[in-house]
Amino acid sequence: MRCLDGPGSDAARQKHLQSHLDYVDSIIDEILVAGPILDEAGEKIGSLYIFATDDINRARALLGADPYFRAGFWDSVRWHPFNPVAGTWVGGAAWKD
Repeated sequence: MRCLDGPGSDAARQKHLQSHLDYVDSIIDEILVAGPILDEAGEKIGSLYIFATDDINRARALLGADPYFRAGFWDSVRWHPFNPVAGTWVGGAAWKD
């Protein structure tokens, strides 16, 4: 899922950073990959999560408990189901199994 920051979100992002990181640490086994989305200048403009679940309700619950989500500074949250089929993350090309 892709979450893009709203205008002036830097202060809120900093204010909630430690509680967000503590939360991420508490659910680390349910995250395949997560981190900030950066613009071309390297500035944080959002967050990306790929949760280790096929259950959209579980993914929504995980996001809903994130202090960043509760702080309300993301302007948009987009859910994109993702099927990893190629790359080092999935051990090569899934169609070659």
